[in-house]
Amino acid sequence: MLEEISFIVGGPQGSGIETSAVVLTYAFARAGYGVLVDREYFSNIKGRHSYALFRVSSKRVPKALKYLTNMLVALDAETVFTHYKSLKDGGILVYDVGISLKKFDAIPSIEDELRSRLAKEFKDLGLDGTVESLANYLRSRKNVFVVGLDYSKVIEEFSKEASLKPHQASMYLSSIPTAAVTTLTGLRESALSFAYMRRFNDPKVVEENIKLSKVVANRVRRVYDFPPLLKNSEIGFNEVLVVSGNDVVAMGKVVGGLRYQAYYPITPAADESFTLETYSRFKVGDEYATVVVLQTEDEIAAITSAIGAALAGVRAATATSGPGFSLMVEGLGWAGMNEVPVVITYYQRGGPSTGLPTRGSQTDLLFTLFASHGEFPRIVIASGDHEEAFKDSIEIMNLTEKYQVPGIHLLDKFLANSLMTLTPPELSELRVDRGVVTEGGDNYLRFDMSKGPVSPRAFLGSNVIMYYTGDEHNEVGHISEDPINRINMYTKRMVKLELMSKEIPEDFLVRLYGDLDADVLLIGWGYVKGVALEVMDELSRGGDISCAYLHLRGFSPFPSRFVAEVLKAFEGKNVVALEHSYLAQLSKVIAMNTGFMIRKEIVKFTGRPMLVDEVLQALIKIVEGVSNREVLSLGE
Repeated sequence: MLEEISFIVGGPQGSGIETSAVVLTYAFARAGYGVLVDREYFSNIKGRHSYALFRVSSKRVPKALKYLTNMLVALDAETVFTHYKSLKDGGILVYDVGISLKKFDAIPSIEDELRSRLAKEFKDLGLDGTVESLANYLRSRKNVFVVGLDYSKVIEEFSKEASLKPHQASMYLSSIPTAAVTTLTGLRESALSFAYMRRFNDPKVVEENIKLSKVVANRVRRVYDFPPLLKNSEIGFNEVLVVSGNDVVAMGKVVGGLRYQAYYPITPAADESFTLETYSRFKVGDEYATVVVLQTEDEIAAITSAIGAALAGVRAATATSGPGFSLMVEGLGWAGMNEVPVVITYYQRGGPSTGLPTRGSQTDLLFTLFASHGEFPRIVIASGDHEEAFKDSIEIMNLTEKYQVPGIHLLDKFLANSLMTLTPPELSELRVDRGVVTEGGDNYLRFDMSKGPVSPRAFLGSNVIMYYTGDEHNEVGHISEDPINRINMYTKRMVKLELMSKEIPEDFLVRLYGDLDADVLLIGWGYVKGVALEVMDELSRGGDISCAYLHLRGFSPFPSRFVAEVLKAFEGKNVVALEHSYLAQLSKVIAMNTGFMIRKEIVKFTGRPMLVDEVLQALIKIVEGVSNREVLSLGE
């Protein structure tokens, strides 16, 4: 029995793989395991390959995913062909014997590039290209235990057990992989029942799925009569959340006082707004509160309506991805000119243009720092995990209102679409800071310079008159092109950067994990945090190489002093940037702010998340002097 396992469940998009992923995550969480799941899917509605990559631990909540898996559970032939190389020696393959004679070159949904690679691989291995020949190869050459189930027979038996007509029973096909996983891992029936009830809230659906699970379990045990793969969990959660990155950001916004969100649907940002719509009305004490969530006609309307809501005095935000943010840039500039505390939650995906709509990246860091013409201060922070995402979604609303600047909260598809078990955040530590707010009064000046760079803010609808314009303006808000006024107003806005640098705690913007005397320093931001920390742990267990990780969370303002001190301490050692981009944009931002040049990097821009195995191998190559740049490619 193992303390942790990794496995893949895959099948055609629209076949229920997403539901299987959610149900399994609930079930493992209910049984007390730590779970992290990445969901990967093509940018189409139905038919193309979709899969969920799990890592489940009885000791802790995993921080990152691994490439090599203990199990591959396939709903179709494409899953077997696509992921067979990720199976560990001695792993388990579960598949439908009804597809045994299916050949890879007869599957229309397989992309041409993969088809060509498979043709070469199978030729080199002496295989005929069928699922059966591949399964036999895995059994004989990699000691893989092959669990062949006849899915049609399973459905037929289940149909009789549940007294369902065949077409009704066939609707439960996607529950077969779920049942196989729970059987092989030893998950108890009560955990699975809970998961199905949580997902469907229908006792009849739960009952029928449990019946199917028993049919599958009996058939699996006929061929796999061994102890369960997983040890019982030792974590002992008192309370646990099962959430995606989209979910925790929505939760954080509600807790932080968001009352208006505008959006135009775009992957992978839209799910956050869908969550807000689901829970838009809630009880606070004896009162009810509402978050107005508005789907607009486009992203330009989304940002401008959020700006209007912020001017009217509510906490307001919009959520988008790269193509949507591109459209929002003019509105961002208007907010910068008028010192509007509006938040843009920005989920990065593969670009440019439409790019990889359902895949992840970290390629928009420089864009967010310099988007829009002219100069104006902005808050830019990035979250590295689900817990940070929750807290950051609150803190960026505090910071934008305190300093009256627009704010950009950077996330990515990896975090947005990954599910994990999360201990509920401690709410007593959280705060709401609305900044300097006033009712106005006689002779109110919206852009009053006598109080410093941050003017007392009155809301539209107060008993005062105020003016807003995209042009340069004076303290009242009237358009002015006077050169001295221009200097004064421009300076008023820009010195906020200095103020933010002084007042925002350095330990919020950056954190060093590990010691300054380590052999290697990894530097990263966003979703690479988990991979970096896991690699640190792996190296510490090996004992030959010590590693530290510098995690950047704030980019505007940038924690220049702290970063420079850390880099100075690692002069002459291996300093390696870690990023989901081609340019390793973090290196450029560090050079711009500190003067230090980082010349070694591990990058990945396939749209798939970095995996512990590949980063570890790449880092060892760099430490051994084999290369200064490693481009990662694992993951299908």
